[in-house]
Parts: sequence; C-alpha cells; structure tokens
Amino acid sequence: MPPWEALKIARERGLDLVEVSPRATPPVCRIINYGKYLYQQNKRQHDARKHQKSIELKEVKFRPRTGEHDFEVKKNHIVRFLEEGSKVKATIAFRGREMAHRNIGWEMMNRLIEQVSEVGQVETRPRQEGPNLTAILAPKRPSGKTSGGQAREQSNATAPVAAATPAATTSSPSPRATEGG
Repeated sequence: MPPWEALKIARERGLDLVEVSPRATPPVCRIINYGKYLYQQNKRQHDARKHQKSIELKEVKFRPRTGEHDFEVKKNHIVRFLEEGSKVKATIAFRGREMAHRNIGWEMMNRLIEQVSEVGQVETRPRQEGPNLTAILAPKRPSGKTSGGQAREQSNATAPVAAATPAATTSSPSPRATEGG
C-alpha cells in the first residue's frame, strides 16, 4: 500500500508507522506502538546482560620482602578469588636496590603458583615488566564428567589394599620404606 495510506491507518489507531527494512524493494513498514517496542527491546537487552557472566580481574600485590604470614594471607585471598571465579593478577613490585635481587621475587612467584595450583592455573606466565613481576592466574576448569576427586578416591581406595597383600609384607623391605625412615 502507498505510504500515505499506511500513515493514515496508523494515525487512526493511535500507533506509529515504523520502517522495518528500508533496503527491501518495496521497503517494509509496520504499524506499531514505537514506545512499547523500544521498551521491550531495552528489556531484552537488559535480561541478556543480567544472564551474562563477567569475569573480573583482581590484583594482589607483593613485595620481595613480604613476610611469611602476609604472604599466606595474600595467597588465601588469591585462592578465594579463584574459587569465586575471578582471574587474579599477582604482582611483585621491586623498588630501588631490590631490582638487584630479582631472583627473590621469582622464587616467591614460583612458590605462589605452586601453592595455588589446586584451584588455579597460570594463564599468563610470570614476566618482568619494568619494576614489576606479574603473572595472571585463572580458575581451573572442571574436566568432563569424571572429576579429579573421583579419580583420587579410586586411587586411594586401591592403595591400602595393595599394601595389605602378602607380597608387600615380605621380610625384605621395599626401597621406599628404607629411604623415608
């Protein structure tokens, strides 16, 4: 129908004439309440954002001379952040003469990565950027249907049975038993 006729019908109904597809031949228009349409579109976008999971990047800063207790507290913060699903940027900041002993910071970073390896994995390996040594840790992803916990339970269940077998209780001790002594 011609545009002036569609506009006349829209005004009679108290609605708007909205061009939906301007590139089509002929252009496609609709008679709708444009305010209501915008409201519904906005509401759909809001719901989509609400269901979207955003991953935060949290930063925890250390110094090469950070004490043992402070290190443990900050490590526990990192573990909590990783369990909540956030990524963590661990930073060791060097100042002045501390730059001459960067190996202390590297050892601290490697120790931190090792201690949080149960809940997190290294996303960006440690690297020196000016006076800062940084690494980004991400939460570990659950693997498939068989979780690591089930695999551990199965291996622990078989270990005590193997130790109780007659072959394990022979008079000659195993090499591992003599080393740990």
